[in-house]
Amino acid sequence: MAQNADARMQIVSNADGFTLVNSLLHSFNRHDKYFLCIFQGNSRTLALMVTCTAIGGTLQYGYNLAIMNAPTTYIQTFINETFLERWGMELELYEVTLIWTFIVSIFSLGGLTGALIAGPMSIRFGRKKTMLLSNIFLMLSSLLGLTSRAAKSFEMIILSRILVGINAGISMNVQPMYFGESAPKHLRGAVSLSSAVFTAFGVVLGQIVGLREILGSEPYWQYLLASNAVPGFIQLLTLPWFPESPRYLLIDRGDKEACFAALRRLRGCEVTPVEIEEMLQEQAEAEGVRPRRMWELFSDRSVRWQVISVAIISSAMQLCGNDSIYFYAYYVFQEAGIDPNAIQYITIGTGTCEFTACIISSLLIERQGRRLLLMGGYVLMACWAVVFTVALSFEHKVTWMPYLSMACIFTYILSFGMGPAGVTGVLPTEIFNQTARPAAYMIAGSLMWLNLFIVGMIFPFIVNGLGQFCFVPFCAVCVLTALYIGLFLPETKGKTLPVIASEFNRLNFRNQDRTGQAEYKLGEVQHSTAL
Repeated sequence: MAQNADARMQIVSNADGFTLVNSLLHSFNRHDKYFLCIFQGNSRTLALMVTCTAIGGTLQYGYNLAIMNAPTTYIQTFINETFLERWGMELELYEVTLIWTFIVSIFSLGGLTGALIAGPMSIRFGRKKTMLLSNIFLMLSSLLGLTSRAAKSFEMIILSRILVGINAGISMNVQPMYFGESAPKHLRGAVSLSSAVFTAFGVVLGQIVGLREILGSEPYWQYLLASNAVPGFIQLLTLPWFPESPRYLLIDRGDKEACFAALRRLRGCEVTPVEIEEMLQEQAEAEGVRPRRMWELFSDRSVRWQVISVAIISSAMQLCGNDSIYFYAYYVFQEAGIDPNAIQYITIGTGTCEFTACIISSLLIERQGRRLLLMGGYVLMACWAVVFTVALSFEHKVTWMPYLSMACIFTYILSFGMGPAGVTGVLPTEIFNQTARPAAYMIAGSLMWLNLFIVGMIFPFIVNGLGQFCFVPFCAVCVLTALYIGLFLPETKGKTLPVIASEFNRLNFRNQDRTGQAEYKLGEVQHSTAL
């Protein structure tokens, strides 16, 4: 065992700047049995933890995006009948569309609320417990959706959408944080990207369950709204058996024994000295520092460009219009000239495209990097938006143009899944430290949900008002975002937080002396008794 310890110390003694970390590693010798093993480990526990978390996590976001497309006409009829029975008045078509648009888009305001409370909840209760507690909102939502028809109240549907939005907003923020903090560095991108894979899978699942042959018919639409409770029950039964985030246990709670046990389970006894060194350095830097608040990040110059990057890329994820296609697939395909009877089956292809693309992206992210996938995805989306506009302009003159329009929608979604869908959620974990990470996710989540609400509200009017030019605004967003990524966003693949921070500091402290900016700068750590 002593020889193992000496070999370990030799590995982490290559740089003079890590002298203190080396001394801290000596204190871990008696815990060797927990995390430093001489045999090859496995990541089965990590894979199962990811699956059980995501089933009741980001899968809910995709599922609840998709299930609202199938019962569109039935719920609109229900709204009209409710008004007629209560007040003896029949609504105009535009009034029904406005109420329906509000029901669909209120999901985003619920998500915004969830994003705002996700940070404080993840700090107080931990990442895992926050995911479990968010199911309270989900179960209440399912109950309201199930009973809304019997109660003859479309207001209950609105409240149901708000509550399930809160659940999704918490999950979209906390789950990538949980995954990023639990995965080893060489798997961090792929594990974090699994959130996007399960989101896309949720879309496909929602589209399938929403078929007329299953729950998408007139007698069963209330059961469709309540069906999101099933993934929530699965998470409640399985997730409690898995460990909390090791970084949260060590840095936020100071519980090193629990951290060692979590690492042992998640790594299968394979923990490298480099990973220990990185966690210890971050723990020492966070010693005595309280978690940052969201508004504090806006005034902190040392993270200015990190905040700008997260804000722009999170906003672009919704302003590109991809997720609104799932909300209003019927409108989009109708505008493209597709037979209305075939639309429900074609929409399954849209979700399948994103699901396939996210799987491919998870295989490429650790090889090609984050920056290339992000920029390439937006460039391809811009190109397909142009082709789609041309196809819509000539759909009445060329017989095969509707099929080209449909193909453009598929390729647009495919390009989104290859980069922006997954990589966007990875960035806050990689460019912010432990004390700032929850606040960074609050910023990213708030902007994502706010922009989804805005686009969701105006999307049907954009389609009806601009006609064949409905994707021109989204094309402009894609072009501008790709330019920003190419000019300002550094690559984060395989890099530690201090290295990434030093690259951002070239922008944060341009033409200024950067000495003394210790929070995100690799240097000598003074907390000699951190553990």
